[in-house]
Amino acid sequence: DREQKNIVEKAILSEAEKLEHKIYALAVCSNHVHLVTNCIDETIGKVAGRYKKAATAALKTNGFGGRVWTKGYDKRYCFNEKSLKDKIDYVRRHD
Repeated sequence: DREQKNIVEKAILSEAEKLEHKIYALAVCSNHVHLVTNCIDETIGKVAGRYKKAATAALKTNGFGGRVWTKGYDKRYCFNEKSLKDKIDYVRRHD
């Protein structure tokens, strides 16, 4: 629901701040999340895991019990400004 989406969004943004990641775009959908962030020194798998863990902990703190995420994630790299803009626009259309 909307409240849970807000909880997940706040948890991801808070975790990004701790990790000093710049979030270019974020969309929390009912069954998945779209996220565009800057290049970082950690593997995408570790970063995705951190965001999933932060969101799960926030949901549990707010009374949500049960499984939240499936295994894995999808990743797309941006090698130029146009590619980055296209990804940001794509995510914003899901907001």
